[in-house]
Parts: sequence; C-alpha cells; structure tokens
Amino acid sequence: MSRKIRIGIVGCGAIGTSLAKAIRRDFKEWGKLTALYDLKKQKAQELADKFKDKSRVVDSLEDLTKKSDLVIEAASAGSSFVIAREAISKGCDVLILSVGGIIGKFKQLSGWAKNYNCKIYIPSGAISGIDALKAVSLVKIKKVILTTRKNPQSFSRVAYIKKRNIDLKRIKRDTVLFSGTARKAVKFFPQNINVAALLSLAGIGQDKTFVKIIASPKTKKNIHEILIESDAGKITTRTENVLHPDNPKTSFLAVLSVRAMLRQILHPVKIGT
Repeated sequence: MSRKIRIGIVGCGAIGTSLAKAIRRDFKEWGKLTALYDLKKQKAQELADKFKDKSRVVDSLEDLTKKSDLVIEAASAGSSFVIAREAISKGCDVLILSVGGIIGKFKQLSGWAKNYNCKIYIPSGAISGIDALKAVSLVKIKKVILTTRKNPQSFSRVAYIKKRNIDLKRIKRDTVLFSGTARKAVKFFPQNINVAALLSLAGIGQDKTFVKIIASPKTKKNIHEILIESDAGKITTRTENVLHPDNPKTSFLAVLSVRAMLRQILHPVKIGT
C-alpha cells in the first residue's frame, strides 16, 4: 500500500475547518491531516481541539511545509501568493483557494513549480463550465463573457461603488455596476475576484475575458452566467449559488469544489476534464 499523502492547511477559519473535517472523514484512506497553521494561532488550536490533537498546530509556514506533501491555502488573496511560493520552494504541491491573489504572478509560480517538480491545483470554485473552457482552450476561443448578478447590498463595502456615489438602496431593478475586462473586475470588485481570475487562467487571459456585474434587487443568490464561443462550439452555463452554512461570505459550491478536487488528487480514479 502506498504512503498516505500528508496534508497541511494554512488558514483555519470556516473553510479550513470544513476541509480538515472532510480530510479526516472522507479521504482518510489516501491522505492524512498533519499540520495546521493560522496567523491567529488560537484558530489553529481551536481546530486541533476538535480532533483532540494539538500536535498538528505549527508555529510557522516553514514548519507546516516540513510536515506536508500537499499544502492547502485557505487564507486570503493577500497572502495566497506568499503561501504558494513557500510551499513550492520546499517541494510541496499546493492547492490554492484564493486564486485572485496569484493571478498577476501565475507565470512565476508555474515556473517555480516546474523547477521544483511540484503541482499547483486550483479548484473551479463557485462557477460551472471550467471543464469545458479547459477543453476548448486547445483550439481558438473567440470570447469568454462572465455575467454576475448579486443583491445590491452585496456591494455595500466595495470602494468602487462608494467612489462613484452609487446609492445601492435606491436600486429597484437590475442595474449594471461594471462592464469591462477581467483585469479591471479583479481590481475593482474583490468579492468577484476568484471567479474572474479563474476564468482568465483557464481561458484567454485577463484582458480578453469580459465581465459584467449587475446589482439585482430581486435575487438573494450569487448568480454567475458564462458564455464561451470557440471553434469547438458555443457553451453557456448558469450557476445559482446558495451561501455556505458556516460562512455566509462564501458560496457553498466553492467549498464543495475544493473537496471534489481533493478527491481527484487523492483518489486513484480521475473523472472529468
């Protein structure tokens, strides 16, 4: 029997906790949770308490890489690049949730991964259709358009909205807040950063991927529609996300997609593109 993959988690909030439980419950045959790290050490200790084993808590990212074959970044876009770089430099594979934090430096990470013979994994997150986009990227892609609809109050803390003096409370019908490239969407709408960044990486890049963001007062869900046109045909998807029960800031599907990717990594059978 082959050795189980040692897994370390960076970021012990709601998502990190959900993944830690899944590793111990669903993937124990192929992998084992060996290290937990969070800048707020108390969070890591509280998570370790759930498993009655504080030996998993480490004091630094470097310590975590020593105990891991695979590092899961579940921290933030502000730190995902540093975490990925450290993991790769120590010979670890890395699974990145906060893809928005690496979008501008992905070529660097890819180069390092090649040099250190490591793998970078990025889950599909809160959207559908990435499998098809990956496939048609082998031919000519003519356009990729993402249309996101959210309740106006979802944008209440966005600096882009405040700077333009947009009164979200006065929006009574679907209103386009932004229309432009994924590069600008990533810059102006942090809560849409992962979806736009992921599409860019899987397809035709930040400057050719088009994004439209709509404030929709009648919806309570985060809705993402994707249009892909290529030499292989036309693809459309629509995903209506419900919020994660333990973390309302995150779509439930985004967390499930990480667990599905973990299954792809750990399980001997791979299904899908």
